[in-house]
Amino acid sequence: MTHNYTEKKSAPEQHPASYYFASANRVPEFPTLDGEVRCDVCIIGGGFTGLSAALHLKEHGYDVILLEARKIGWGASGRNGGQLGSGQRVEQLALEKNLGKETARSLWDLAEESKNLVKGLIAKHDIHCDLKPGILHTAHKKQFLKDYQHEVEKLQNDYNYDHIRYVDGDELSDMLGMRSYYGGTLDMGAGHLHPLNFALGLGEVCEKMGVRIYENSPVTSYVENDKIVIHTPTGTVTADKIILGCNGYLGYLEPRLAGKIMPINNFVVATEPLGEARARQINRDDVAIADSKFVINYFRMSADHRLLFGGGENYTPSFPKDISSFVRKYMLEIYPSLEDVKIDYAWGGALAITMNRMPHIGKLGSNIYYGQGYSGHGVGMATLTGKILADAIHGNHHSFDVFEKVPTYTFPGGSHLRWPLMVLGMLYYAIRDRI
Repeated sequence: MTHNYTEKKSAPEQHPASYYFASANRVPEFPTLDGEVRCDVCIIGGGFTGLSAALHLKEHGYDVILLEARKIGWGASGRNGGQLGSGQRVEQLALEKNLGKETARSLWDLAEESKNLVKGLIAKHDIHCDLKPGILHTAHKKQFLKDYQHEVEKLQNDYNYDHIRYVDGDELSDMLGMRSYYGGTLDMGAGHLHPLNFALGLGEVCEKMGVRIYENSPVTSYVENDKIVIHTPTGTVTADKIILGCNGYLGYLEPRLAGKIMPINNFVVATEPLGEARARQINRDDVAIADSKFVINYFRMSADHRLLFGGGENYTPSFPKDISSFVRKYMLEIYPSLEDVKIDYAWGGALAITMNRMPHIGKLGSNIYYGQGYSGHGVGMATLTGKILADAIHGNHHSFDVFEKVPTYTFPGGSHLRWPLMVLGMLYYAIRDRI
């Protein structure tokens, strides 16, 4: 079977002009694939999934090639909000109701493993990416507070998770210097980091371990036989197995997977440096924040005291003409006191969501593995997914099998009509956020 992808890029690309790129430690340069090469496993996609898979496959002794269409960390892995969250994207109570307590517990344990894996890789390989503890989840409607309190009680009592506590409105206003929210939960077992520096650090580790990395090498097609032959504009790779780690940038390379995810665009700004005193006024404890809106606002402070604020989405192939103004209005709804603050950087990127907001992890046939659809929860889960896929190829299917129990759904209309139907649905939730 042949799989074709219509987008072909031959000109070398660099990273988007984000704050993350401007503050990157070191951006390594890898060659473009030229000619015919062979390997045990070929990984398509140089984000958290692909880099983690490459690293763990090398630890198992495999010969690995990684193909990246642009630059390592170019996609969502290098542009996201940097939040390393607990649990899955779906709350534990819902998972228990839909999948049973045993599977829900396994999914919680895997999510805990994802955080520990990220923290462990950073410590083991001395990756400098500003890792800090704490995520504050905030309620933008008063009626959500009981749910937040019940979540804390459930995690503490049923999952023995004592890193989370309830925060009332008064304490929250002290923590954030405003009263845009009614209360929330503070999870000190979660964290936040500089995502591009984490991705670039993983890339350096892979290079040192002997992974052959090729950048500016988009896969245009691959052919399944006893071996898989992967084509780029300037070369081919012959491999025993492949891993698809493309996520929101899969396009139509693999039609069997395209309809399972919806790429959506999300946008972030970085303000000018606020200085430590003002930064502490609006974020006393230097934690990351994510609110309860369906199209969430998420924000945190950078190492040099800028507010990094993510807000707004769109569901078209293009970005707003003025991303700075597009996001600034959401920022000022939360922090009207920042009216005088300049925006130094503004950028966007595509992430992939699934119908049920759970990661889509699995296998096609006997030699195509994939992980995608992290639904905004990818710093930890994408990194863990890479390890899960590497372990499955090596013969350890335990964690892989847990996700096989999670049902997956195709978006209504498949990969062709999902866009207009999603826009209608998102407009409904956007209106509901404001009621």
